[in-house]
Amino acid sequence: MAIGEFTKQLAQQALLNVTKETPKEAPAPPEAENVGATMVAQLNAMQKALKEDEELLVFFHGGAEKIRVMEIYLPTWGVAVLSGVSQDRVKARAISPVESLQLVVRVGKTQPGAKAARLSVITPKT
Repeated sequence: MAIGEFTKQLAQQALLNVTKETPKEAPAPPEAENVGATMVAQLNAMQKALKEDEELLVFFHGGAEKIRVMEIYLPTWGVAVLSGVSQDRVKARAISPVESLQLVVRVGKTQPGAKAARLSVITPKT
């Protein structure tokens, strides 16, 4: 058997082996995390753990503006509309993509005899 024939036969076998192998299925990409749902779940869990004389104080800082958030409305899981009052007690809103939203949250005591304010969270309908 000549060397050229031998090389040709090896090449044919290699091609046959490659075409016979079934391609492996690529693993499914991991499911994307729903940041909006995670954020809502955390806020609800913190609020649920409050005592009767405590309230959740949620703040949003946007540049020089600071808003005490009283309501979070998510028209979609990717966008949040924050409603509340600014430092000078004027109604204010902030609209932000949930992915870049940063909130400062802490627990505060209410004044004696006052009713604790609760954060209102409105999520998108499925």
